[in-house]
Amino acid sequence: MSRMIKQLVNNRQVLFDSGSFDDWCVYVVEENGSKKAPFDAEYFTDLKNISKHYELDKVYNDFVEIYNKTSEIIDQNVLSLIDRLVSIYRVEHQALVEQWFVVIYAGMIAEENKQFAILKKRIKRLGMHQILKLGYEPRIAANFSKGKKWRELDEIMKPLGF
Repeated sequence: MSRMIKQLVNNRQVLFDSGSFDDWCVYVVEENGSKKAPFDAEYFTDLKNISKHYELDKVYNDFVEIYNKTSEIIDQNVLSLIDRLVSIYRVEHQALVEQWFVVIYAGMIAEENKQFAILKKRIKRLGMHQILKLGYEPRIAANFSKGKKWRELDEIMKPLGF
């Protein structure tokens, strides 16, 4: 059963629906009804490119503001925060920033709800930190945690402050 997260200004929707593992798969639904689960590398690439048009750490700091308010539920206050943050971006970037911030927010909610996930939303923060603070290529950051034990990732994240 799908659960709407947000209707976007670009006439797409972000929602949760059943995926191959659980009911917490995040999808972007086009106007015509076709839906796709976006890959981390896709939104990492777009956000890294957009970040080059703004002062240092703007995109990252906006993400952290969303991250800090994310829990295991869809919170209208966080969606309103995303709207406020997006309104400060250039008009040509707003639709994409909104889409990806909502997708990442939904992804963090999903992580918070995964029964056996230990690192929870921190895994998304690691990826964003790697692309926006450490200069990793999006594809590398998107695949960084694959095959690693949670303790190893935890030891990487702790000195970074999360």
